Amino acid sequence: MEMQSKVTTLENALSFINDGCVLMFGGFGGVGNPPTLIKGILQKGTKDLTLIGNDAGFPEIGIGKIVSAERVSKLITTHIGSNPIAGKLMVEGKMEVEFCPQGILAERIRAGGAGLGGVLSDIGMGSMIDAGKQKVEMGGKTYLIESALQADVAIVHAKKADYFGNLIYDKSARNTNPLVATAGRVTIVEAEEIVAPGMLDPESIITPGIYVDMIVESEGVDWKWAWE
Repeated sequence: MEMQSKVTTLENALSFINDGCVLMFGGFGGVGNPPTLIKGILQKGTKDLTLIGNDAGFPEIGIGKIVSAERVSKLITTHIGSNPIAGKLMVEGKMEVEFCPQGILAERIRAGGAGLGGVLSDIGMGSMIDAGKQKVEMGGKTYLIESALQADVAIVHAKKADYFGNLIYDKSARNTNPLVATAGRVTIVEAEEIVAPGMLDPESIITPGIYVDMIVESEGVDWKWAWE
């Protein structure tokens, strides 16, 4: 059976991201966030989102633009310090924030992508982190049960993609993107360059196309300033 190209229009990709959806995003401090998809979400007016990702970005960089526009009802993340608007919204009760240690957040996303129910951790035991969480005894030690994370839609940024969705990332922009790509019921990739099958070095492919549902071409990134 002939494989079909997964390249699509931005308009079609955005049709899967609607009010109230759970949206998982790749990136770290804005680097690796998919800017064209984020711009499209803002222009579409999508609101009441539950966001899952490493951080709240910066007010005018990456995912921070969506947070700053008050389109987010809940954010599951590791920190929000780089975006003071996120802190303001949290304090004012306009955005719920669930904090999670960075490594545990990555493991929860990985577990979601692997079809697991969650992971065990002793991080945060006896602190505000363990409030309301189930615990289990194993080997004479107590662990928290950290639930797996999945999303209605996962948005990912890649340096290169082929028509079938095989992905290559650019240095540190790789960060959480490979994990996020596995944990969406629908995974949408924004790629800086889209090439024909066979044009990518197989040894350089990080995310295989089986995880990717659609690909859109990037209009350019807004976070290069951080490294130049």
